Amino acid sequence: MRLLSLIFLSFILMGCRGKKEKVISHYEKVVVDEDLVHNDTIRLLSKFPELRLFRKEKMESKTRTAYILQNSGLLNFTASFDNYKCSAEKNGDTINISLNNYDGYISNGIMIKVFDGTFRVHDYDPKTLKDEVKFIGAVPRYEILHLNKSEFQKNDSIFGYVNYSCVVKGGVSKSMRGCFKTKIQ
Repeated sequence: MRLLSLIFLSFILMGCRGKKEKVISHYEKVVVDEDLVHNDTIRLLSKFPELRLFRKEKMESKTRTAYILQNSGLLNFTASFDNYKCSAEKNGDTINISLNNYDGYISNGIMIKVFDGTFRVHDYDPKTLKDEVKFIGAVPRYEILHLNKSEFQKNDSIFGYVNYSCVVKGGVSKSMRGCFKTKIQ
């Protein structure tokens, strides 16, 4: 009986260990496209004013920083959003690109962490409160990121294209695609 218990316990421990290893994520390669600066959508962004998502919002840019279309859905319900803004900051050797539509109450969007020619996408948790940054678990279907160059410094302009699809916690499918531009803080 003890032998059977030990075997059973070892299988449980190996099973838990295997699950933890699957959680470890991988980074995708960034595609460098120097012609992104001349993309029609990116050029049009400069002709429109930045979106104001809530009344007391501090505007960081005079012109629109992103045109991202997101489709989300569960079963027969689908919602579309196109009110995204872009911001980027350099933190050590990592560039954090935020594509978000935070309206003062809830947050929706993604954070792209770019490091050494690779990137990883994190999904913002819609239940994020003011001045809080939280992420929700997601299983990516595909992740594509194009940037105008491979190396960036603070105050550089960054131009990009993202195509991302995933299933977030709760089984909701989410896909985002579009262009963005901003200055790295």
